[in-house]
Amino acid sequence: MNIIAIRDDSRVDEVNETPSPVNSSSNQSSGYSLMPPEMPTQKGPAGILYDFNDGARLFLPPGEWHAQIIDADTGNILFSCDSEGGWVSSTKKYFVNFGFKVWKRGQKEPLFEHNLDLKNQNVIISFPVGTLGDLIGWFPYAERFQKQHGCKLECTMGQLIIDLFKEQYPDIIFSTPETVKTKKPYATYRVGLFFGGDLDHQPMDFRQVGLHRTAGYILGVDPTEERPRLKLGSKRQIEEPYVCIATQSSCQAKYWNNGYGWNQVIDHLKKAGYRVLCIDREATYGQGFVWNHIPYGAEDCTGALPLQERIALLEHADFFIGLGSGLSWLAWASNIPVILISGFSLPNCEFYTPYRVINTHGCFGCWDDVNINFDHKDFFWCPRHKGTDRQYECTRLITGQQVINQVERVRQSLKKPS
Repeated sequence: MNIIAIRDDSRVDEVNETPSPVNSSSNQSSGYSLMPPEMPTQKGPAGILYDFNDGARLFLPPGEWHAQIIDADTGNILFSCDSEGGWVSSTKKYFVNFGFKVWKRGQKEPLFEHNLDLKNQNVIISFPVGTLGDLIGWFPYAERFQKQHGCKLECTMGQLIIDLFKEQYPDIIFSTPETVKTKKPYATYRVGLFFGGDLDHQPMDFRQVGLHRTAGYILGVDPTEERPRLKLGSKRQIEEPYVCIATQSSCQAKYWNNGYGWNQVIDHLKKAGYRVLCIDREATYGQGFVWNHIPYGAEDCTGALPLQERIALLEHADFFIGLGSGLSWLAWASNIPVILISGFSLPNCEFYTPYRVINTHGCFGCWDDVNINFDHKDFFWCPRHKGTDRQYECTRLITGQQVINQVERVRQSLKKPS
């Protein structure tokens, strides 16, 4: 039986006596496989079921009901409807301090009232799999969420990231989406990048608040950035001074597209007495007619090595030079200076580093432009100037000298002799 419900985005939608209308937005970060339970996990009176898995969810048995979903922090009624039974659910899927009220139609006092209370409750935070930098930026907000609410928290993510964090966060349960331990969670929250201006899965467009801080907004905690805890303290393996670099990325717009830049920087570093280790996963990467190779003069330390081995190398490097990609985030979390080269993103997008390199004399910042949607399938994405002589000028205009200037600033801070 169908009923009409006033949703919290002021649309009028049909609600059916069918399994929960879970939003699996095509705009979200790729890699999700964990979805909420088919039916709400918590039992109220008179056969009412409810939970907060992917938003506020009520399932009402057949009868004559009036139901409301409320924002308990503001007192706003987000959803109000008469129902003869079936689903009542919120449009917003991020953290809101939701409350429920359910009346038998015609009665003055609610039969059922419940406000979200996460203390000692089983909660799941679901992260995408197959991504490194995003998870390094996002995960500290999960711990902040756990401490703020005193909940029993399970986090789902890829196994490689679990191996990175598990020992450092003993109060959090870790699992892959296929091995979830919490079978009847009270609440589930999905953290990711939701594209196309989606404000149902995130309260703020991530392009406005930053790639990592969006997790704080989704989870309703302080969005101030924080490094995750990694297992540091390994024995130094290389006696000489060295620098780690990473030059590869997932799309051409993220590369440093100045054909001379890396060679100039590596030549400068070697003259200053450094070994230069390239720690990318791939020595060569690209698509079609464009392939990016390890820079001349860098030592080939590429390969699909365990992340802990990368950390052991990074933590003893004098500094790291990279792009807006995962290994830059790993170097930042390893607590060494990071020179970050990027033009397609704005400085607010990634973690703060005083050694950010960007050239504002040409086109830049398309990734964070709310009027432009990133195309994951286009390796050569350049939304403003593709096919012209201005394509990728955001990084082509970043010169070797610009990066060398930051190298010298880092060396001065480290007081390294020439």
